[in-house]
Amino acid sequence: MGAVVADDGPSGVKAPDGGWGWAVLFGCFIITGFSYAFPKAVSVFFKELIREFGVGYSDTAWISSILLAMLYGTGPLCSVCVNRFGCRPVMLVGGLFASVGMVIASFCTSIVQIYLTAGVITGLGLALNFQPSLIMLNRYFDKRRPLANGLSAAGSPVFLCALSPLGQILQHEYGWRGGFLILGGMLLNCCVCGALMRPLEPPKKSEATKELDEKKAKKKLLDFSVFKDGGFVIYTLAASIMVLGLFVPPVFVVSYAKDLGYQDTKAAFLLTILGFIDIFARPICGMVAGLKWVRPRCVYLFSFAMIFNGFTDLMGSMSVDYGGLVVFCIFFGISYGMVGALQFEVLMAIVGTQKFSSAIGLVLLAEAMAVLIGPPSAGKLLDATQRYMFVFIIAGIEVTTSALVLALGNFFCIKKKLEEPHTKEEAAEREELNKSEDKTPEDAKVDSIEVEQFLKDEPEKNGEVVTNPETCV
Repeated sequence: MGAVVADDGPSGVKAPDGGWGWAVLFGCFIITGFSYAFPKAVSVFFKELIREFGVGYSDTAWISSILLAMLYGTGPLCSVCVNRFGCRPVMLVGGLFASVGMVIASFCTSIVQIYLTAGVITGLGLALNFQPSLIMLNRYFDKRRPLANGLSAAGSPVFLCALSPLGQILQHEYGWRGGFLILGGMLLNCCVCGALMRPLEPPKKSEATKELDEKKAKKKLLDFSVFKDGGFVIYTLAASIMVLGLFVPPVFVVSYAKDLGYQDTKAAFLLTILGFIDIFARPICGMVAGLKWVRPRCVYLFSFAMIFNGFTDLMGSMSVDYGGLVVFCIFFGISYGMVGALQFEVLMAIVGTQKFSSAIGLVLLAEAMAVLIGPPSAGKLLDATQRYMFVFIIAGIEVTTSALVLALGNFFCIKKKLEEPHTKEEAAEREELNKSEDKTPEDAKVDSIEVEQFLKDEPEKNGEVVTNPETCV
């Protein structure tokens, strides 16, 4: 690949809000779909694995758990890699890891080997793709960023609806080993998505600002200064509480329907309803979040989405028949889609472009702990009470609590101007720009002549993508 150029997203680059950004959005859609849907899609192979290795369902369920744990828990590692090498090289390596993990898993002879291959290696590969794709989306979109986040988040339900039936077909035709091998080949598409992530080229700067660039070159691999931002701390706390209960209802709703006496196919159809509603909820919510009046108050829309989700869980606990569960899945799909479309948009708005690569890694690490605690603790509660009602009530209380923490914390504790720069470097650049505006008319006249000559020699490149062979495939 030649010399590695770290695409650290200089603040002087204006987000194109289109152009090649749509290709980046498409890549992010694919990556989000694989990252969130793949851990659930591999569950269709569990019965074959149980028969092959003579293990229990709980043993095979660890494959999905390890995949999710790697996706969330390796957040800081991904941040360090992105800040050191750039988004594109990290995603290309991640795509290879994800594919190789599934290919090797197709030759495994024990469940522990599958934990290490399909779980650890593939999970690490998906993580190395997911986080950089969000970082690049943040750099390419500004005014249209809420819509872009909503469209990319729609990849999760779309791929879930596609990969689960595909997995069943592959298992029937080729067995679990052939299915793993084919899925491994499909994951090579992550490398194609990584190749789409061209870094933006900064505009040419004067000698006065070169010193600032030299200081920026000494960027921290993991910026812990985000914890000095009260908004980030409140968001991380609220997101961790939310994740405790957010994923519980989709895990237990099928078992809930089966315990009520309904057939397996009819019970599984509930997840299809939830996913279908989710597909449309995410982009629509992204469009609403991008409205002129709504966007400055996006954090409160996110809080409303969490309250809506928690209230839906509380109402779902009262369901006593299939019709009640269908209504629950419809409203849960709407609220779940709103949360999925807004969670990273709100984080981007809080920390800004420069610190987002570090912030998202630390947030995902905090959420990883909650992901590992949430569903198992709900399962223990179900074993103790034998009633799904309490599981849904606890999940609803946790999500509603997180909404109150975010909304009240933002309202009472955060006093930050919208135009305040997120970093000292941005503040220094703005100060330099202000000084240049205060020049005398004679200086301005000379500068205008230089600018005119510069424009004749070379067209403006601000916001264009780098075509340097060192950073292109």
